[in-house]
Formats: sequence, structure tokens, C-alpha cells
Amino acid sequence: MAHAIETHNGVSFAAFRSEPAWHGLGTVFAETLTTSEMLDTAHLSGWNVRLEDIEIPAEYRAVSTNFRVVRTNPVTAQNEILAYVGDKYRTYQNEDLFSFGDNLLDGGAEWESAGSIKDGRVVFGSLKINRELVLDPKGANDVTESYILVTSSHDGSGSITALVTPVRVVCQNTLGIALREAKQKFSARHTLTASTRVEDARNVLGLANEYFDKFDALAQELFQTEITNAQFDKMYEMIYPKPADDAKASLTRWSKNFDLTRGLYLSSPTNANITGTKWGALNAITERLDYYRADTLTEGMRAAASGFEAGMASDKARILEVVSSF
Repeated sequence: MAHAIETHNGVSFAAFRSEPAWHGLGTVFAETLTTSEMLDTAHLSGWNVRLEDIEIPAEYRAVSTNFRVVRTNPVTAQNEILAYVGDKYRTYQNEDLFSFGDNLLDGGAEWESAGSIKDGRVVFGSLKINRELVLDPKGANDVTESYILVTSSHDGSGSITALVTPVRVVCQNTLGIALREAKQKFSARHTLTASTRVEDARNVLGLANEYFDKFDALAQELFQTEITNAQFDKMYEMIYPKPADDAKASLTRWSKNFDLTRGLYLSSPTNANITGTKWGALNAITERLDYYRADTLTEGMRAAASGFEAGMASDKARILEVVSSF
């Protein structure tokens, strides 16, 4: 990830990035790959995810049946315990979870990166769709690219999910915001039947196209709506109410985040062509959430910025609601 540090009123921020947040979590592909090749390249194949009995000491009585979920690490060949689950849990291989991938490729998508987080408990793959949103191509030329993030877990925390995710190119800001008019997520089934793979892929691509149609219209509307600097300040305070003067520690944190966000909005190269619009306000506020909650991007922060965390999606939906209705 590339950083060029700029400052605004003494606040430093990165001027640009060269990759989406999830690139720091996995393997980025330099060539077009099939789903099988993607799994091999990202070290996601051959995990042999399985259930193993938990031994109960003779002096204890088990009141429930539990197992441990184990995988074989493809790099170290070490057996690793991923989770402890009940007797209703069923394991699936990564080959099963991504089995509808080649049908997405047939629909015009391309595997762009893949990997695992949380020590192998969560796996993901990103597909780039051949579709761009370009706002004001002869002026601002602000480009947003289209992705599908496919993710699942081996610890019972989630089923296989396809998440529609727009990413603004100049700052790699993830704008996977839930829209009232269009679904953003699709849950696929754990199955290897050919007919279901085709159906799931069609559903995911249909969901993506519907979502991006709505997102394109929203982005155009926000870009064409001008705001003043004072209105931006008011928006921010509506989203993050200013603490009372006597709450000094909270007020200091709030002021630091406000100054940073205002700097992104007014002075960052990532906002150079969209300052003075609601689109610029949305991107500055969400960019601060994605990349500036700490000095170092941890795995958890990258996962949240990528759209894997429900809490972040909820925050961005609230930001969108305020910015849109202001």
C-alpha cells in the first residue's frame, strides 16, 4: 500500500493508496485464474477441514456432544484447531465453499485476490467485475470499481456470503454500503451440484448488477449536490455528536477525529476533485473510518475496511443516511 503523507492544520494523512484493504490480508493475482488455480495460489486448497472427537476424562459426564474443527495447514503441514462446535455442525472444504466461482467467471468476473484471516477461521476471495462508475469523466473523472467479496467460515460464525463492494480508485475507499433499494449480500448454499452452482452464480451476478445500478444513481446524485464547508461540519457533528466541554478526554478524541476528517475533505489529494459535494463528504468520512482509526492497519482493521465486519457496514449506512438526507 502506497502512502504519501500530507498535512492539514498539523494533521497528517496519506495522500493515496494503490490497493484495496483486503490485499493486505491475502494473495493478489497477477493473471487470470480458474477457481481451482485461485485456491492453489492463495494456499486455500487441500486443508482437509474435519471434525475430531474431544476426549472426556473418565471422571466427567458430558451433557452435550462437542467436536473440534481441525485443518491441516497447507504451508506448514501442521494440524491446527480452528474451533469447538456442537454435533449439528458440518464441515466443508474451501473447494466446496467456492464451487460456484467458475460460473461467476463465465459471467464476466475475474478472481483478483484471496486468502484467510483469523488464523484460518475465515476465508475469502475477491472478484473484480468489468464495470466502472465514472463521475464527471471530462472533469473530476472520479472512478469507482466494482468487486464481489466471497467469504465463509470454518468456526460456525457464518455461511458462504457474496458481498457487493464498490471501491473508489483514488483512495481505495470501500463503499460497500447497504442500500434500501437493493440487496448487498447473497448467501449461497454449501453444495457441489452443478445446477446449484449455476443458480448461485446467476443470483450473485444479478444482485451485483442491481446493486451497482442503484449505487451509480446514488453516487451521481451525491456528486451533483453541492455543500458548504459549514454544512460539512454540521453533517459530521450530526453523525458524531460533539462531547460536552467538561468531558475533556472525549472532547480531545472527537476534535482529533474531526480535524483529520475535515483535512481529508478539504485538502487530501483523495478528495481533490470532489470537495464541495455530498459525494466528497461521504468519502472523507468513510475514508477516515477505513484507514485512520489507528496509526497501523491491523488485520482486524483491514477486515473491517474490506467490508467483512457488520459493525462497520452499520456505521457506513448511518453516515450515508445523514449525508443523503442533509
